[in-house]
Amino acid sequence: MAGSSDPNKAKVSEKLQQRLEGEIGDLFFVLVNIARYLSVDPESALRKTNRKFRERFHHVESGLRDAGQVWEDVSLEKMEELWQEAKQRERT
Repeated sequence: MAGSSDPNKAKVSEKLQQRLEGEIGDLFFVLVNIARYLSVDPESALRKTNRKFRERFHHVESGLRDAGQVWEDVSLEKMEELWQEAKQRERT
């Protein structure tokens, strides 16, 4: 979002923001059409992905809580380690 105070977000002009939204929208449209062509319900696929993300995120939160740590004091490497643990648990 243009003008956002989040330091992790790209700072772009309003005109570029609108163009990017259009391009991203086009990408979504193409992905939905590919899913439909492959007989995959795009909404169901997105729900499953959101559920998987929430479960992984919950694992990271639990891991930090169990270790007595808070987000602000944890390295990205530690968070990635917990994220990979969550993914590994899905495979078993």
